[in-house]
Amino acid sequence: MSASPQPLPAGRRAAVMFIFVTVVIDVLGFGVIIPVLPKLVEQFMNGDASQAAKIYGLFGMAWSLMQFFFSPLLGAISDRFGRRKVILISCFGLGLDYIVMGLAPGVWWLLAGRIVSGICASSFSAAGAYIADITPPEKRAQAFGMIGAAFGVGFVLGPALGGLMGGIDPRAPFWAAAALALLNASYGLFVLPESLPPEKRDVFSWKKANPVGSLTLLRSHHELLGLAGVNLLFQMAHCVLPSMFVIYTGYRYGWNARTVGLTLAGVGMISIIVQGGLVKPAVRHLGERGALYTGLLFGIAGFAGFALAPSSGWMWAALPVFGLMGLFGPGLQSLMSQRVAPYEQGKLQGANGSIMSIAGLIGPILFTQSFAYFIATGRDWTLPGAPFYLAALLLLAALLLALQAARPVAAVAVPAPPVET
Repeated sequence: MSASPQPLPAGRRAAVMFIFVTVVIDVLGFGVIIPVLPKLVEQFMNGDASQAAKIYGLFGMAWSLMQFFFSPLLGAISDRFGRRKVILISCFGLGLDYIVMGLAPGVWWLLAGRIVSGICASSFSAAGAYIADITPPEKRAQAFGMIGAAFGVGFVLGPALGGLMGGIDPRAPFWAAAALALLNASYGLFVLPESLPPEKRDVFSWKKANPVGSLTLLRSHHELLGLAGVNLLFQMAHCVLPSMFVIYTGYRYGWNARTVGLTLAGVGMISIIVQGGLVKPAVRHLGERGALYTGLLFGIAGFAGFALAPSSGWMWAALPVFGLMGLFGPGLQSLMSQRVAPYEQGKLQGANGSIMSIAGLIGPILFTQSFAYFIATGRDWTLPGAPFYLAALLLLAALLLALQAARPVAAVAVPAPPVET
């Protein structure tokens, strides 16, 4: 591997903190709508949980379809023109989109808002590349763990705020999300430095920027392709949470927006502890591969616990077990980023975004339809936990693949970036 990127004038740590705060506020804006969006869809469906689950599956599918097309595009654009512009424009777009969703008169307006949200949220590929730009390979798992902790902070405050505000007015969280996203964009406009110097930028190519072309990068190394398969299975399993958590807990335990919001805040707090406090020692003692395997094992146990939980108490008891799945992501990100050149980091993150969106095209439909099938009226027996059983099986498959794909490999020879003619 070539020498690591030079630190920014303000220092690598300060730059990581800029992204950390940006992600916190961005996720905070997204988190406040989680407890109310499925309930709002259910209201538009006249309270029919089965029908609402089917429609909400389309929401997840549409969001992921936009991610599929725009994650590689924004990743490639950031490789050519820099990360800063992509991140800031997308943040402003999210703020405007939340305003549209707050005014939505019907379910199809909400769907249109989710489409725009999927486009703007594709900038996470640029944010991931930003982290790879400013941290050496041996520090990337820890840096990606900080970003995971930023997600945790956002999910502590966001769902709790959304649950409380949603109990007053289901539209209020959208306005709060808009304000937070626009505040985030304004903050970054003044303090976020560029991380990719001109001499390290790549030539833009539509062949690289389209979703199919971006995935060809994953074929450049055998183990990279295998790790991409692990990521695909993991992302498919993870889709069960945004697709089903609100509807499932409302159906099975009678949770309202406030209970969902506070529970998701608890999930976020656990994520902060895992990502901010446990990733570094876990990687030090277990290695990146060991952390990856451990995260998958706890994810399997956590999803099985959700499916089996007969009451709210048991559901809450499964949360700490599930939270340790957070050890998976930083290890995977670090292993994959070490297998590509510095000027390809944006394309790698874009390819990972495409994987996430492919999973998002399949997962929401898989989980919402299985839930709708197993709770449909007229059935002799029901199995509302079916989506979580499926998620556990997907993680088991990911673990078996990871045992092969995450084996140690020789250092990657890094060629010079192509020269634009």
